[in-house]
Amino acid sequence: MDAVSIRDKAVVVTGAGGGIGAALARRFAAGGARVAVNDLDAAKARRTAEEIGAVAVPGDASAVVPAAREALGGAIDVFCANAGIASSGGPEAAEEVWERTWDVNVMAHVRAARDLLPEWLERGAGRFVSTVSAAGLLTMVGSAPYSVSKHAAYAFAEWLAVTYRHRGVEVHAICPQGVRTDMLAGTGPIGDLVLAPTAVEPDAVADALFAAMAEGRFLVLPHPEVAGFYAARATDPDRWLGRLNNLQQQLEAALGTTTGPADASGTSDASDAPGTPHASAAPDTQDTQERKAARR
Repeated sequence: MDAVSIRDKAVVVTGAGGGIGAALARRFAAGGARVAVNDLDAAKARRTAEEIGAVAVPGDASAVVPAAREALGGAIDVFCANAGIASSGGPEAAEEVWERTWDVNVMAHVRAARDLLPEWLERGAGRFVSTVSAAGLLTMVGSAPYSVSKHAAYAFAEWLAVTYRHRGVEVHAICPQGVRTDMLAGTGPIGDLVLAPTAVEPDAVADALFAAMAEGRFLVLPHPEVAGFYAARATDPDRWLGRLNNLQQQLEAALGTTTGPADASGTSDASDAPGTPHASAAPDTQDTQERKAARR
């Protein structure tokens, strides 16, 4: 999809106050699209919008579609479900942490699709972009809520593609490892161990998406090596699990703990996670949308 084909298209990007979301919004705006910038942090949403000549639609990503339609003056052509949250811990994590992570990382996508599909199916065209994470293909050490919800986000995007491709709805799942954002800087030992060595700039994620759109490709891998990790996971799961467990042990040694990388109640903004020859582990950023987005 080139700049001509996105000119005048109505595009919504959630979690676009910074990081990957802002990079996506910039790229669409540069191609002549009419962009609505969504983020829970209204000041950040307005700042991004002002920088790129877009409109700001701050608020909860789960309920943004009606407001975005109004702001853009009609139907939405492209929806980028980029907002997300990273929560650490395992089964011991509080019920509220699990619920919040599921709500932000999965149900926000479901609610957006529910609002968008009727108009897209009626006109036979629409594009849904899901910022998942390499964790959605692999896993994320230290975070069961993030891993589980990202697998579900990927599964939902996959289901949309299977169900509606022949009716004109195009779907893309973005699955990066580490991305150089404020979130990466705050990931601590897990970021140093897994994400930082191969981290890319947010603009590289936008480049990867546009390449996938041009090729009509579902899976978007800003880190191409993730395809190999994904294949290894499928073809020899026991070996893959063993390598991941080694990574978990390295992390525990670095932290001096056996309970994981952070307190089970901890959450942070995220939009992507890792994948190394050993794993997909910690998040990247999906922005401020999520620190508060837990309210969805």
